Amino acid sequence: MAGNPIPIPVKNLDEMILCIEDLRIAASKKLSDSARDFYNSGSTDQITIHENSTAYAKYRLRPRVLVDVSKVDTSTKCFGQQVKFPLGVSPAGLQAMAHPSGELATSRACARLGISMAISSFANYSAKEIRDAGKAIGPIRHAMQLYTMKDRDLELRIIQNAEAAGCSAIFLTADSPVLGMRYNEWRHDFRTPAGLAFPILERDSEKIRKTSHDDGFTSFNDDAHNWTRDIPWLRSVSQMEIWIKGVLTAEDTLKAVELGCDGIIVSNHGGRQLDGVASTIDALPECVEAAAGRIRVHVDGGIRAGTDVFKALALGAEHVWVGRPAIWGLAYDGQKGVDLMLDTLYNEFKRCMQLTGCNSVKDITKACLGVVRPDGPLARL
Repeated sequence: MAGNPIPIPVKNLDEMILCIEDLRIAASKKLSDSARDFYNSGSTDQITIHENSTAYAKYRLRPRVLVDVSKVDTSTKCFGQQVKFPLGVSPAGLQAMAHPSGELATSRACARLGISMAISSFANYSAKEIRDAGKAIGPIRHAMQLYTMKDRDLELRIIQNAEAAGCSAIFLTADSPVLGMRYNEWRHDFRTPAGLAFPILERDSEKIRKTSHDDGFTSFNDDAHNWTRDIPWLRSVSQMEIWIKGVLTAEDTLKAVELGCDGIIVSNHGGRQLDGVASTIDALPECVEAAAGRIRVHVDGGIRAGTDVFKALALGAEHVWVGRPAIWGLAYDGQKGVDLMLDTLYNEFKRCMQLTGCNSVKDITKACLGVVRPDGPLARL
C-alpha cells in the first residue's frame, strides 16, 4: 500500500553473529544432540547454570559522561604477562568433539588476540601440542587444569609434562570429589566419540569408550583430596603457580590464603557440579572481601557479554574466564569461530569501558555499578 516502508533485503541474516547468544544458536545447530547436551547442560535441575548468566542482570552500570576515552587501554596482566584484556579461555574438555582442531585452534585464537588459556586434563591434544600451537602465533601463557588423582605418579607426570611444555600455573579443580549428576549424560549414556583420546590422562580411545564419562572420572579421581595434603605436595613438585578453581565461599578463600596459594578462581564448574549453589557473580564479593588483596581472585561462569566482564571486574575480580563460548566458536567455524567469539567480547568490553568513562582497567570499581532494588531507586554499591 502507498506510504508503507519498502522492505530492504538483507543477505545471510541467519548467519549474522553479533553477540554470544547468536553464536550459541548457530553452533548448536551444527553439533550432534549428544555433543550439544554434553556441552550446554548443567547438573540436575539446571538452576545454577541458568543463574550463572541471569544473575548479571540485576547489576546496572553507572556511566560517567564527558570523559575523554579516545585512548582507552583495556590491557592488564595475567600470570605476569601483559594481555589484551582481562579475559582468558577456561579449561574445557573434549574440544575436538566440537571441531577436529579442538584445543589447537583455541590456543591459536588466544595467542592471536593476546590472552591466556587454560588446558583441561580432558583435552584431546597434549599440553606440548597445545602450547606449541599458540606459541607459533605469538606469546601466550597457559595454565594446566588438574584433578587430584589416586595414581600419584600419573598426576606427577601431568604436572612435569605441563611444566616442561612451559605452562605457568596449575588450576587445581577443587569442587569435584565426584561428578555432579548430569541427567542428559546418564539418559543418553554419553561416551566420548570414537577416535578421540585424552593424551594428558594417558587414555586412548578404546579405553575411554569402555566406560561412561562418570565411571571413567571416578576411576582416576581421588575423593580423599584435602587442603593440607595436596597443596604442600604440589608446592614440593612444581615451580608453577598454584590456583584453586571452584571456590565459592569466604571460608575457602581464607584456606587458600593460609596454604599460600597464588590465586583462586571463583567458579561452580559452569553449573555442572552441585546444582543450587550461588552464581559465581554473587559469590564473588565475599571471596574478594576475604582475600583482602592477599591473594589474586579470578572468576568464571555465565559470562556472555563484554558488559559481564566489566561487572565482574567492578565487583573485585582481577580477571575473568569463559568456557562454553569457546566451544560454541569451535563448533561454528573452528579457529575463526573462536576468533569471532573473542573479538566480540573484546569489542563489547572496550565499548563498555568507553561508555562508562573508564580509561583503564583500574578505573573499573564498585562506583561503576548499582544493584536493582524491587522497592525503590537503584542502590549504589
